[in-house]
Amino acid sequence: GTTGCVSWNFSKKGVLVIDNEDEDYEEDTVMMDAMDCGADDFEAEENIFTIYTLPDDFNDVVANLSKYTFVSAQIEMVPQNYQKLESEEHIKLMEKLIDIMEDDDDVQNIWHNWEE
Repeated sequence: GTTGCVSWNFSKKGVLVIDNEDEDYEEDTVMMDAMDCGADDFEAEENIFTIYTLPDDFNDVVANLSKYTFVSAQIEMVPQNYQKLESEEHIKLMEKLIDIMEDDDDVQNIWHNWEE
């Protein structure tokens, strides 16, 4: 495909990830802090909090949540939906494709909608 041929399937968003493995933070508190400073969405899964922002609000939200330690905080292309691979052969092929792209010096980021 050509550059950007599947970009319609992704949304550009700020993504902030907080690891709460040590349970230092209360979920409700983090969520309220995030929403109060302009976050677009909040997800809690196991011990990981993920905060989504509009790209234009990203820097303000990061600055306002500086009391938290982020595992990552960057603008990403987030899939609008995910696809689950059922076949072991397809999973191996997808892993191989991602490995090849990661080894390519010209590739800066890899965004996919594979539900691992």
